[in-house]
Amino acid sequence: MGRGGSLSSTGLDPSRLPRAVTVYEVGPRDGLQNEGAVVPLAAKRAFVEALARAGLRWVEATSFVHPKWVPQLADAGELMSSVERRPGTRYPVLVPNEKGLERALGVGCDAVAVFLAASDSFTRKNTNATMAEAFARARPVIERARAEGLWVRGYLSVVWGCPYEGPVPAARVRDLCRDLIALGVDELSLGDTIGVATPGEVARVVEEVVGAGGVPLERLALHFHDTRGTALANVLAGLLCGVTTYDASAGGLGGCPYAPGASGNLATGDLLFLLDGLGIETGVDIEQVRAAALAMGEALGRSLPGRYDAAGPFRPQGPVAAGDRP
Repeated sequence: MGRGGSLSSTGLDPSRLPRAVTVYEVGPRDGLQNEGAVVPLAAKRAFVEALARAGLRWVEATSFVHPKWVPQLADAGELMSSVERRPGTRYPVLVPNEKGLERALGVGCDAVAVFLAASDSFTRKNTNATMAEAFARARPVIERARAEGLWVRGYLSVVWGCPYEGPVPAARVRDLCRDLIALGVDELSLGDTIGVATPGEVARVVEEVVGAGGVPLERLALHFHDTRGTALANVLAGLLCGVTTYDASAGGLGGCPYAPGASGNLATGDLLFLLDGLGIETGVDIEQVRAAALAMGEALGRSLPGRYDAAGPFRPQGPVAAGDRP
C-alpha cells in the first residue's frame, strides 16, 4: 500500500484491485465551463500545462462549443494553438457538432469527445433535441473524426439519475453504450452528473453494460460528482468491478448548469490520495496537481472544494512535550 497498512486486514481482497489506473483530467474543460467569470487565456494555458507536467496523460483542455452558449471557453482555438503539448500527453477537446470538429481539426487536435445523455428530458434541456436526434447528430461527428484518424471519447451523462425524470433504467444505459461502441468511440465515460449513484448501483450498471451489453471493460471510464459525498466510495466500487479509467477535475472544479444541486466533479487530488492509499499506480504527482489547483483557485479569487488541496499532505508534527499537553 502507498501509505502503509494491509488491505487484507480490512477484508478487502487486494487481488481484486487493478495495479494501475488512468486518471483522465477534465478540470480545464468540464470545470472551467461552469465558472461565472471568464478565466484569462494565460491562466488556462498555465493550468493545462501544469497538469500535464504533473504526469496526467489525458488532459481535456477545452470545448469547441459556440461561444454564445459557453463564453468561458470562447478562446478554445487560441488555447489549443498556444498550449505547449507535452510528449506522451493527449489533450482531448469536446466537439458538440461538425462545426466544432472542423474548428478542432483546424488547430491540430488529435483527440475529441462527444456528449450524449441517457434521458430525453436532460437531452432536451441541454441540446434542445431528443435522445434519438442527439445520437443522429453525433453520428457524422464520430464518423468524420474516425476518418481523420482522431481518438474519440463518448460521454453519456445522467447515467444513474436524471434531475427531471428520476432514476434511469440500466437497460437503457446498456443499449446506448452498445450503440456508441458500435459507432466507433474508443472510450465511453459514464457520468453520475447529479451525484446520486451509490456503490451498489455503480456495480449494477457496470455489470449490465459489460456483461449484458458486451462493452469491453477496458473501454469504459467512470465520471463521478460528489454532490452527496459518495464519489470516492463509487470509485472503489468501480475498481472492484475492474474499471481502470476515472475522470476527475483538479480542485473539484465543475458542476452542471442543467442539473439543479449538482456540485463539482470528484477532485483529482482526492482521487489520487485514495488510489495511492490502495497501492494503485497512476504515474501522477499529487503535489503538482495540488499546486495547479491552488493556482487556479487564486486566478478565480476563491478556494476550490477539493479536500486534499485544502488539507495538503499529512505531516506529523512530532511528539508533544509534557508541558504542552492540555
